[in-house]
Amino acid sequence: QVKLVESGGGLVQAGGSLRLSCTASGGTFSINAIGWYRQGSGNQREMVAYISNSGSTVYADSVKGRFTISRDNAKNTVYLQMNSLKLEDTAVYYCNADIEDYYSHYDADYWGQGTQVTVSS
Repeated sequence: QVKLVESGGGLVQAGGSLRLSCTASGGTFSINAIGWYRQGSGNQREMVAYISNSGSTVYADSVKGRFTISRDNAKNTVYLQMNSLKLEDTAVYYCNADIEDYYSHYDADYWGQGTQVTVSS
């Protein structure tokens, strides 16, 4: 069973930085697109950044120029470097991946459990 595990969340002052990591494990698979969503209190879940298996990236307008997504295919890991954090970046950040089983070619969407990012003034 494929599982996504996030880490790296925490409390940071406005203007500071954090790096989130998400690692996929459990079986033999290939990761297609992988990225991050977030959900602040009272808000809908929104896409933050995404990276394809070719390395193409997409960012939400609200994080462009401040956040950088990258992936290490050998480690089945995606990173989100978050700089110049703002109060409005406070949210639970979720990893999301489109993963294909190597043998069955079954393709499915997976979510991590979420990691809290809190930006204080």
